[in-house]
Amino acid sequence: MTLKDFFIKYPKIAIAFSGGTDSAYLCYMAKKYAKEMTAIYVSTAFQPTFEKEDAIRFCKEYAIPLTILERDVLSQEAVVQNPANRCYYCKKVIFSEIQKKALELGFTCLADGTNASDDADDRPGMKALQEMKVLSPLRICGITKPALRDVSEQLGLFTARKPAYACLATRIPTGTRITAEQLEKVEQAESALMDMGFSDFRVRHPEGYAKLQVKPEQLPLVFEKREEILAVLEPLFGTVCLDMKTR
Repeated sequence: MTLKDFFIKYPKIAIAFSGGTDSAYLCYMAKKYAKEMTAIYVSTAFQPTFEKEDAIRFCKEYAIPLTILERDVLSQEAVVQNPANRCYYCKKVIFSEIQKKALELGFTCLADGTNASDDADDRPGMKALQEMKVLSPLRICGITKPALRDVSEQLGLFTARKPAYACLATRIPTGTRITAEQLEKVEQAESALMDMGFSDFRVRHPEGYAKLQVKPEQLPLVFEKREEILAVLEPLFGTVCLDMKTR
């Protein structure tokens, strides 16, 4: 099945839009082939500001209807406790809100950007989506991450080479209670590092310090920007470490 075939089968569809490469490509194709579509973005403390900005920009560029929902995931105790399957509870909360809004807008079919490269067996969040009957067209059509990046680039989508950006909650070790203060510190730190030229990196936040994890090719940049990094991260976290395992 191709995406065109998929949207012929499901001509009226709502897309859970994250602002990332996968769901952006899916929204573009839905806009092209579906009879009626809309995008729904959920803004929470787990997403950095630039993700919402990218979602708004993308939808404006391609005249895609967009609804933005502001939700407080930190009000959910099962999420805040940060168990190993936190993503399951978080997806349940977020997609319940998306489904509710989609139905209000007249859409009974909901899809997300899970692609054929994603390992369903290793992602608690996918279990939640399966239970909620959320469709994953990219996965159904066998479209892998490298393939959709290439096609997105050919189409001129600015999201084509956008690095994967897992939610900010992944920076907090499993079992450590998540707070808004932790997430704000991580977002502030990662935003500053992006401005320094870093990409596809993480500022992990074990209790009491920060651990910077970068790609091997960006290790030289860490030492070049050492003083700038410390100037930003030390006031936020106190102790700053470099993860020599890299990403």
